[in-house]
Amino acid sequence: MQGMLKQVQKMQAEMQKVQSELGNLTVTEDSGSGMVKVTANGNKELISLVIDPQLIKSEDKEILEDLIVAAVNKAIQSASKMAEEELAKVTKGMIPPGFNIPGL
Repeated sequence: MQGMLKQVQKMQAEMQKVQSELGNLTVTEDSGSGMVKVTANGNKELISLVIDPQLIKSEDKEILEDLIVAAVNKAIQSASKMAEEELAKVTKGMIPPGFNIPGL
């Protein structure tokens, strides 16, 4: 029983370490064939937004807004996937797939 408890404590410490490191890991996604690029970190925070200058000159504000939303959503999804993969490295089968632990 103590062995299992130590294993769980070790896993918790490793998970906390991974969660703190997620802020340093980034993903970049784009929309509009690269005309809008968004970078987000593993904490699902937007780090940067790059817009092709030709889009800014365009008079179609709605297209620009749609491209930004699409790129941000893709980056957040990629950041979520990256975070899940990093945490899965720590849990190594201790937590069944699809089992959702709040805050992770």
